[in-house]
Amino acid sequence: MPTVKLRNYMVVTAGYWAFTLTDGGLRMLVLLYFHELGYSPVAIAFLFLLYEFMGIVTNLIGGWVGSRTGLARTLTTGLGLQVLALAALTLHDAGWNEVLSVGYVMGLQALSGVAKDLTKMSSKSAVKFVAGEGALFRLVAILTGSKNALKGVGFFLGAGLLTWLGYDGALWTMAALVAATLAVVMVLLDEDIGQSSIKAPLRAILSKSEAVNRLSAARFFLFGSRDIWFVVALPIFLTESLDWSFEAIGGFLALWVIGYGMIQSQAPRLLSWRRAVGTTSSTTQDDPVLRTEVAAARHWALALAGVSAAIAVAVAVDLSERATVVAIVGGLVIFGAVFAVNSSLHSYLILAYSELEDVSLDVGFYYSANAAGRLVGTLLSGVLYLWGGLSAALWGSAGFVAVTWLLTLRLPSERRPAQTAIDTPSGR
Repeated sequence: MPTVKLRNYMVVTAGYWAFTLTDGGLRMLVLLYFHELGYSPVAIAFLFLLYEFMGIVTNLIGGWVGSRTGLARTLTTGLGLQVLALAALTLHDAGWNEVLSVGYVMGLQALSGVAKDLTKMSSKSAVKFVAGEGALFRLVAILTGSKNALKGVGFFLGAGLLTWLGYDGALWTMAALVAATLAVVMVLLDEDIGQSSIKAPLRAILSKSEAVNRLSAARFFLFGSRDIWFVVALPIFLTESLDWSFEAIGGFLALWVIGYGMIQSQAPRLLSWRRAVGTTSSTTQDDPVLRTEVAAARHWALALAGVSAAIAVAVAVDLSERATVVAIVGGLVIFGAVFAVNSSLHSYLILAYSELEDVSLDVGFYYSANAAGRLVGTLLSGVLYLWGGLSAALWGSAGFVAVTWLLTLRLPSERRPAQTAIDTPSGR
């Protein structure tokens, strides 16, 4: 890889890493702090709803903005907004009434959601511009896997900082980390990376290829299936039913996400793909490697559906507390490993399906579907737990995975250029 491209990749990755640490830390910090204040599972779920909703909007609009102004600008904007959100959250007062508290935190979580998805879209899209021949899947896997491993560290960081420094001290510490990273990115990253020579009209954000549309739908249900049990249901179950401490909950979720990220980063090796994968400019429709990747996505989605159903059955049987703990901890470790491979395959396929000039638009659209899935999953996590406990949340997750598998059966095995508003008179 040329020196300039290597530098850009390292800067983008460093920015994404720093942001991810605070993103995971903030999620765990808010969840545990407001549960400690006595908020219900549904109220806690609402704290994250605007965060996820803004991801839908931000990815759609951010991808379009990134293609016109360059990804460096959207990346630095995302980091700057995170600093602002973290600092403003320190103004919250535990004495406020619940409606005011929920509204205030929801608004700042929404700002953090904009920051997260600007940063994610910019970082993932930038890989398409720096990856060389045969390196696309490997670099995407490294970036995505390392990000998720660090998000796990962030969960532990958030829980630990809440215990050691308190709510405000934790927020100021994370704000300082992101601010320092922002300064480095502004100095070192090329300003024109990812800027398209074609100025796409705004309506192009919804004009996608068949492949991108179908993959985005599968992504919606894949990430919804994870967040149904992960965001609210599991942490509250561990503290209410099993009496785990904040540090134990943060540590378990951290280790889960770290392991998930490590497996995700090693997905090409685990799948034993020995051929070069993912060119940055191939327009060949008859692509045997892409056929292999799509087939793998179908097989691994089916495996995840089986794992999800098995965990739900094991928890529903409820033989003993010890058996339940084994089913949850052991089952979710397996779920995480299989989920990681599914996620890594999807992250590669969106770049493989995208044309170079449209990459930020396509990635933005795809991650808006990802955010929509997380929004629905977050809401269902609180609602299903309140209705039927962790068992109901797990059955909801299994249903979402089953739909993911059905959608992967419809993924095309060859590249078909999108008919967008850029290249067709009708814009359809």
